[in-house]
Amino acid sequence: MNTVTTIRKIDNAPDVAVDQLCTLLIDTVNTGASVGFLAPLSVETASDYWNKILTSLGDGLQLWVAEQAGEIVGSVQLAPCLKENGRHRADLQKLFVLTTHRGQGIARALLLAAENAALAQGLRLLVLDTEKASVAENLYQASGWQRAGEIPNFALTPSGKLHATVVYFKALSVKGDQHV
Repeated sequence: MNTVTTIRKIDNAPDVAVDQLCTLLIDTVNTGASVGFLAPLSVETASDYWNKILTSLGDGLQLWVAEQAGEIVGSVQLAPCLKENGRHRADLQKLFVLTTHRGQGIARALLLAAENAALAQGLRLLVLDTEKASVAENLYQASGWQRAGEIPNFALTPSGKLHATVVYFKALSVKGDQHV
Protein backbone atom coordinates (compact mmCIF):
# COMPACT_ATOMS: atom_id res chain seq x y z
CA MET A 1 0.00 0.00 0.00
CA ASN A 2 1.40 3.39 -1.02
CA THR A 3 1.02 6.24 1.41
CA VAL A 4 0.21 9.63 -0.07
CA THR A 5 2.87 12.26 0.48
CA THR A 6 1.79 15.89 0.70
CA ILE A 7 4.25 18.73 0.22
CA ARG A 8 3.23 21.85 2.12
CA LYS A 9 4.82 25.29 2.44
CA ILE A 10 5.10 26.51 6.02
CA ASP A 11 4.46 30.22 6.41
CA ASN A 12 4.59 30.58 10.18
CA ALA A 13 5.33 28.63 13.35
CA PRO A 14 1.75 27.64 14.27
CA ASP A 15 1.46 25.84 10.91
CA VAL A 16 3.86 23.05 11.93
CA ALA A 17 4.65 20.63 14.76
CA VAL A 18 8.10 21.52 16.09
CA ASP A 19 8.45 18.13 17.80
CA GLN A 20 8.08 16.38 14.43
CA LEU A 21 10.68 18.68 12.86
CA CYS A 22 13.01 17.85 15.78
CA THR A 23 12.51 14.13 15.20
CA LEU A 24 13.37 14.64 11.52
CA LEU A 25 16.54 16.60 12.27
CA ILE A 26 17.71 14.24 15.01
CA ASP A 27 17.16 11.22 12.76
CA THR A 28 19.07 12.91 9.93
CA VAL A 29 22.07 13.88 12.06
CA ASN A 30 22.25 10.73 14.16
CA THR A 31 22.30 8.56 11.03
CA GLY A 32 25.30 10.39 9.61
CA ALA A 33 24.11 13.25 7.40
CA SER A 34 26.31 16.32 7.54
CA VAL A 35 23.78 19.14 7.90
CA GLY A 36 25.55 21.38 10.38
CA PHE A 37 25.31 19.41 13.63
CA LEU A 38 27.30 16.80 15.54
CA ALA A 39 25.86 13.52 16.82
CA PRO A 40 24.26 12.70 19.07
CA LEU A 41 21.95 15.65 18.51
CA SER A 42 19.89 16.61 21.55
CA VAL A 43 16.21 17.51 21.49
CA GLU A 44 17.12 20.90 22.97
CA THR A 45 19.58 21.72 20.18
CA ALA A 46 17.11 20.55 17.52
CA SER A 47 14.30 22.56 19.11
CA ASP A 48 16.45 25.70 19.31
CA TYR A 49 17.36 25.30 15.65
CA TRP A 50 13.77 24.86 14.45
CA ASN A 51 12.42 27.68 16.60
CA LYS A 52 15.01 30.03 15.06
CA ILE A 53 14.10 28.83 11.56
CA LEU A 54 10.37 29.26 12.17
CA THR A 55 10.83 32.82 13.46
CA SER A 56 12.96 33.62 10.38
CA LEU A 57 10.39 32.56 7.77
CA GLY A 58 9.54 35.23 5.23
CA ASP A 59 11.22 36.79 2.19
CA GLY A 60 14.67 35.60 3.28
CA LEU A 61 13.77 32.01 4.18
CA GLN A 62 11.11 29.58 3.03
CA LEU A 63 10.30 26.10 4.33
CA TRP A 64 8.42 23.12 2.89
CA VAL A 65 7.59 19.88 4.67
CA ALA A 66 6.62 16.50 3.30
CA GLU A 67 3.87 14.79 5.28
CA GLN A 68 2.42 11.31 5.30
CA ALA A 69 -0.64 10.50 7.42
CA GLY A 70 -0.22 13.80 9.28
CA GLU A 71 3.44 13.21 10.20
CA ILE A 72 6.40 15.21 8.90
CA VAL A 73 8.75 12.91 6.99
CA GLY A 74 10.93 15.45 5.18
CA SER A 75 11.76 19.12 4.71
CA VAL A 76 13.66 21.59 2.55
CA GLN A 77 14.51 25.27 2.81
CA LEU A 78 15.04 27.96 0.20
CA ALA A 79 16.90 31.16 1.10
CA PRO A 80 16.54 33.82 -1.60
CA CYS A 81 19.43 36.27 -1.69
CA LEU A 82 18.34 39.65 -0.34
CA LYS A 83 21.32 41.61 -1.67
CA GLU A 84 20.53 44.00 -4.52
CA ASN A 85 22.92 42.30 -6.92
CA GLY A 86 21.78 38.79 -6.02
CA ARG A 87 18.00 38.92 -6.07
CA HIS A 88 18.01 36.52 -9.02
CA ARG A 89 19.35 33.61 -6.93
CA ALA A 90 18.68 31.52 -3.84
CA ASP A 91 20.38 28.87 -1.71
CA LEU A 92 18.73 25.49 -1.37
CA GLN A 93 19.29 24.27 2.18
CA LYS A 94 18.61 21.39 4.55
CA LEU A 95 16.89 18.88 2.27
CA PHE A 96 16.29 15.79 4.38
CA VAL A 97 13.94 12.83 4.74
CA LEU A 98 13.41 10.42 7.63
CA THR A 99 15.54 7.31 7.14
CA THR A 100 12.40 5.17 7.36
CA HIS A 101 10.90 7.02 4.39
CA ARG A 102 13.84 7.25 2.00
CA GLY A 103 13.61 5.75 -1.46
CA GLN A 104 10.00 6.88 -1.95
CA GLY A 105 10.72 9.97 -4.05
CA ILE A 106 10.09 12.36 -1.16
CA ALA A 107 13.41 14.21 -1.51
CA ARG A 108 12.78 14.63 -5.24
CA ALA A 109 9.28 15.99 -4.54
CA LEU A 110 10.64 18.47 -1.97
CA LEU A 111 13.37 19.54 -4.38
CA LEU A 112 10.82 20.07 -7.14
CA ALA A 113 8.58 22.12 -4.82
CA ALA A 114 11.48 24.43 -3.95
CA GLU A 115 12.56 24.73 -7.60
CA ASN A 116 9.00 25.51 -8.73
CA ALA A 117 8.63 28.14 -6.01
CA ALA A 118 11.92 29.70 -7.09
CA LEU A 119 10.68 29.85 -10.68
CA ALA A 120 7.39 31.41 -9.56
CA GLN A 121 9.39 34.07 -7.73
CA GLY A 122 11.38 34.85 -10.86
CA LEU A 123 14.63 33.41 -9.53
CA ARG A 124 17.10 32.27 -12.18
CA LEU A 125 19.84 30.53 -10.22
CA LEU A 126 19.88 28.08 -7.32
CA VAL A 127 22.99 26.99 -5.45
CA LEU A 128 23.68 24.42 -2.75
CA ASP A 129 26.47 22.49 -1.13
CA THR A 130 26.44 18.90 0.03
CA GLU A 131 28.85 16.37 1.45
CA LYS A 132 31.11 14.86 -1.19
CA ALA A 133 30.15 11.28 -2.15
CA SER A 134 26.83 11.51 -0.29
CA VAL A 135 23.59 9.98 -1.53
CA ALA A 136 22.35 13.54 -2.03
CA GLU A 137 24.85 14.05 -4.85
CA ASN A 138 23.06 11.40 -6.91
CA LEU A 139 19.72 13.16 -6.42
CA TYR A 140 21.06 16.56 -7.45
CA GLN A 141 22.84 15.21 -10.51
CA ALA A 142 19.75 13.27 -11.60
CA SER A 143 17.68 16.44 -11.14
CA GLY A 144 19.77 18.53 -13.52
CA TRP A 145 22.05 20.27 -11.02
CA GLN A 146 25.60 20.91 -12.20
CA ARG A 147 28.69 20.36 -10.09
CA ALA A 148 30.73 23.55 -9.74
CA GLY A 149 33.56 22.14 -7.65
CA GLU A 150 34.55 20.94 -4.23
CA ILE A 151 36.12 22.38 -1.12
CA PRO A 152 38.30 20.00 0.92
CA ASN A 153 37.98 19.76 4.71
CA PHE A 154 34.91 21.99 4.67
CA ALA A 155 32.98 20.64 7.65
CA LEU A 156 32.82 17.91 10.22
CA THR A 157 30.61 14.88 9.77
CA PRO A 158 28.24 14.20 12.67
CA SER A 159 30.89 11.80 14.00
CA GLY A 160 33.53 14.57 13.96
CA LYS A 161 35.60 13.75 10.85
CA LEU A 162 36.52 16.41 8.29
CA HIS A 163 34.93 16.02 4.86
CA ALA A 164 34.83 17.85 1.56
CA THR A 165 31.74 19.64 0.36
CA VAL A 166 30.61 19.84 -3.25
CA VAL A 167 28.98 22.97 -4.64
CA TYR A 168 26.15 22.57 -7.15
CA PHE A 169 24.08 25.06 -9.13
CA LYS A 170 21.01 24.95 -11.28
CA ALA A 171 20.10 27.61 -13.82
CA LEU A 172 16.34 28.05 -14.05
CA SER A 173 14.63 29.13 -17.25
CA VAL A 174 12.40 32.07 -16.47
CA LYS A 175 9.91 32.97 -19.19
CA GLY A 176 11.08 36.04 -21.11
CA ASP A 177 14.64 35.88 -19.75
CA GLN A 178 17.06 36.56 -22.56
CA HIS A 179 20.14 35.40 -20.67
CA VAL A 180 19.26 31.80 -19.77
